[in-house]
Amino acid sequence: MEAFLIFLQKSPVNMVLFGGAVCSGLLLLWPFIMRPFRAGREVSVIEAVQLINRRDANVLDIRDTGDFEAGHLRGAKHIPEMQVTERLQELAKLKDRPLIVVCQSGTRASVVVSALQRQGYAEAVALEGGIAGWKQAAMPVQKS
Repeated sequence: MEAFLIFLQKSPVNMVLFGGAVCSGLLLLWPFIMRPFRAGREVSVIEAVQLINRRDANVLDIRDTGDFEAGHLRGAKHIPEMQVTERLQELAKLKDRPLIVVCQSGTRASVVVSALQRQGYAEAVALEGGIAGWKQAAMPVQKS
């Protein structure tokens, strides 16, 4: 350890390189560190498929209309993110079943999930990675 500290002190470039390595390592770990603090619960693509097939889960797509029409999960209900709170009555009959919320990348869906959970939708979950993760897993999308 002492030899390493001497090596770092020999040149300021060594200190900068070591600092850069530490920072990049922390940035790589950041998503794992912050996972428990995210707003809503997330499920992977595999878990979402299992929820749909085994528990007859519903899918709520909160993306903009153009994105939704370009491709969405089969049977997804489309309510843009800004209208979710205004149109909660349309989701009332889905309160007792799992509800998978989908956005483009999975970040906005977590916020909507936490809002839905406060309204009594205990089984609302966000699709991890959003529609991008769904497509990356080579899962089918439906175009309208």
